[in-house]
Amino acid sequence: MPIPIEDYALIGDAHSAALVGRNGSIDWLCFPRFDSPACFAALLGGAEYGRWLIAPQAKNCSVRRKYRDGTLILETEFSSDEGTVRILDFMPLSDIRQDVVRLVQGLSGQVAMRMELAIRFDYGATMPWVRRSEDSLLAGTGPYMLELRSSVPVRGQHMRTVAQFKICQNEQVAFSLNCRPSYEAAPPALDQEQALAATEEGWRQWSGQCSYRGRWRNEVIRSLITLKALIYKPTGGIIAAPTTSLPERMDGARNWDYRYCWLRDATFTLNAMLVAGYRDEAIAWREWLQRAVGGPQDAQVLYSVTGERKLDERVLEWLPGYAGAGPVRIGNAASRQLQLDVYGEIMDTLHLARAVGLEPDAQAWQIQNTLLRFLESNWSQPDEGIWEVRGPRRHFTHSKMMAWVAFDRAVKDVELFGLKGPVEHWRHVRDAIHAQVCARGFDARRNAFVQSYDSDHLDASLLLMPQVGFLPPSDPRVRGTIEAIERDLVVDGLVLRYSTAAHVDALPPGESTFLPCSFWLADSLVALGRREEGEALFERLLALRNDVGLLSEEYDPQARHMLGNFPQALTHMALINTACLLSISAARAEQAYQRGERPAAASQIPELHKRY
Repeated sequence: MPIPIEDYALIGDAHSAALVGRNGSIDWLCFPRFDSPACFAALLGGAEYGRWLIAPQAKNCSVRRKYRDGTLILETEFSSDEGTVRILDFMPLSDIRQDVVRLVQGLSGQVAMRMELAIRFDYGATMPWVRRSEDSLLAGTGPYMLELRSSVPVRGQHMRTVAQFKICQNEQVAFSLNCRPSYEAAPPALDQEQALAATEEGWRQWSGQCSYRGRWRNEVIRSLITLKALIYKPTGGIIAAPTTSLPERMDGARNWDYRYCWLRDATFTLNAMLVAGYRDEAIAWREWLQRAVGGPQDAQVLYSVTGERKLDERVLEWLPGYAGAGPVRIGNAASRQLQLDVYGEIMDTLHLARAVGLEPDAQAWQIQNTLLRFLESNWSQPDEGIWEVRGPRRHFTHSKMMAWVAFDRAVKDVELFGLKGPVEHWRHVRDAIHAQVCARGFDARRNAFVQSYDSDHLDASLLLMPQVGFLPPSDPRVRGTIEAIERDLVVDGLVLRYSTAAHVDALPPGESTFLPCSFWLADSLVALGRREEGEALFERLLALRNDVGLLSEEYDPQARHMLGNFPQALTHMALINTACLLSISAARAEQAYQRGERPAAASQIPELHKRY
């Protein structure tokens, strides 16, 4: 059996990322990009599909882990009767090379250690050629070469590279694994200590810019670092998660590749960063958006980190999947879907960016105008919606609500920032959408907004209704929706996205509770004036984080395990948003709701208050 998902930690270099288990094994690594084929894929099948293990030989060790404060440098301590050893795992922040560094440090006693490196390219399908070159070991096939440098001797054994060594107090053994194109010359040997110091300084300088000073500052900073680690630095593209096919249910087929840039997830992530005081990431993403998005007819839901559009989905038949929960998919067919809500999320994020003082960009406003023209002609069409259903298109209420947001933010951009546009016409379209949603998306019998027109099913995405300003939390229809979701979509205090038993998505029923929606419920409770309940739910969700502060997409409250891709940007975004909401006064939040402004952003945009 594999180790639980929550037993992994993340390291990364803003180009790619790796998952490191509590057992000392790196079981997932895609080089050189987040969406490159994995060279370590043990996460989805076992050690024979590639991993890098460094751990004590003793079987019974206690393990304690943490990140160095304000960084993505992982410290894992193993303690046994022999002594205690620490492993530092990190990926140096560099624009000219890519490495994984593992430093083994003796803290006490004399500890017998073992190292096992199994490189398997193409998600475990391809065995590399391995050869020695002076003081390093080279493993390559096709376009990329991995080079291992070690301060202890290594040898080949059963198609793996292994080492046994003992480490005493105050000693250090260093390993580094470099990735480069196979046709390029080897870079100089990495100075690991210098790389460690530079990486630590780089992360701390970035995390120290956080403007949030509330009660949960440490938790917010850890989530911000996680989000930053999911941004592809060369382009500004933001991925949803660094993994593929971690199951949403152990015996189900809901396994998806999340190593891509969803417009929706990216905008949520940027909203969280903007409310915490980060603007450079918004500038970089705005530039990525302008490069990636073609004409409005060709706008996609998701792209690669560099803006590539063809993300054809296929199954890797040779990989059994996490704990045998296949299929393992790469690519994502959702790239061909129509999801109307993303237009609202784009407009909302760019509006917030202007509100917090981002320099205006004429091309961005031109693109927004073009997207609005497309949306005006298509908002009344059915789509696949926020949850990317693979069944028939429907008139999803959330999609229509976010279409309203798109025109509402355009109107506000004209009113507040003097941008040019047909504002009276946009007001008319905005009002028409609002009227239709209230007439067709509300079920009077349930006293709740429902998942889609002419349906009686609930959907947790509608918890966002007061957050985006569609209706204030004081509206009885909003209150009724929140209370209905509490009754029918909550399992052991956590929220389901919707009822899969209704066969809305044409997939087998059954999935676990969805952590972002659970944070949205906490926000909704605060909005209803049930602040203590909202804070209690928030604290419970914080307690679900693993020992290094990471969260996945879903959680099984019965088995008490994380599920879904990990770590999940949308979950960490929601955590930041709720912390910010709970850290402003009820009066300030109410003022924001009445203005149709995201309340969690209120503390970042005081100048906006004067202009309304």
